[in-house]
Amino acid sequence: MAALRLISEHACFGGVQRFFEHASQEIGLPMRFSLYVPPQAADSRVPAAVYLAGLTCNEETFAMKAGAQRVAAELGLALIAPDTSPRGAGVPGETDSWDFGTGASFYLDATEAHWAAHYRMESYLAKELIRVVALEQPIDASRVGIFGHSMGGHGALTLALRHPALFKSVSALAPICAASQCPWGQRAFAGYLGPDTRRWEEHDASALMSQRSTPLCADTILIDQGLADQFLATQLHPHLFEQACAKAKQALTLRRHAGYDHGYYFVSTFVAEHLAHHAKILG
Repeated sequence: MAALRLISEHACFGGVQRFFEHASQEIGLPMRFSLYVPPQAADSRVPAAVYLAGLTCNEETFAMKAGAQRVAAELGLALIAPDTSPRGAGVPGETDSWDFGTGASFYLDATEAHWAAHYRMESYLAKELIRVVALEQPIDASRVGIFGHSMGGHGALTLALRHPALFKSVSALAPICAASQCPWGQRAFAGYLGPDTRRWEEHDASALMSQRSTPLCADTILIDQGLADQFLATQLHPHLFEQACAKAKQALTLRRHAGYDHGYYFVSTFVAEHLAHHAKILG
């Protein structure tokens, strides 16, 4: 397995913010990610929370905009943030739109021709990234949670539902909660997965939760949503995930906040509580 190539590192709240690139076996291309290592890692391996960013973002977005490192340092929590898609896959049209293709992977494994060779973000996250990080960095791979924003919130919820043994805690900020029922998700799913809508439901957080006869986890799922979010009515549909959790008897803390929009001012306001949520569960 190819070693991590350190791009840069920066002392930060007693720990270190690092940026890496490596040759991904699952993607078949170089992939980049950011890693914040808290000061507690000098003495022992620490738990980690994987953060999935939204449309058009990359591995730098969360590290630079969310202001999460100070709290992560206090909690002894590492933060792993991958890029939002492969880069340079050479798929025709992959850079034509901001909501499909580059920067818009929807964190799934594509099955349609052209996309299937490299757009394998689910396998990258579930099978490769955490293992690669833990080999060279002081991360405890048995204590990993997942959270994200917007498209990344969709990814966090669906990957937690699809890989419950891997991700021990889950939360989301303004997530796409029912991707098969919104324009962003419908376009992505048609392109990556083809026209069979039954396959779309396999990557729809609300559909996955509604199919469960038992809760996903004993701990609550935390979601924050701004009520001034310009995408709330058309793209996000948190009420559908709320209904699905009630059906599965899954504990859900869904907090709605007046005045907050979809951007990183919103994310940075509530990120500390999400980190505390993961730290409490991961121990």
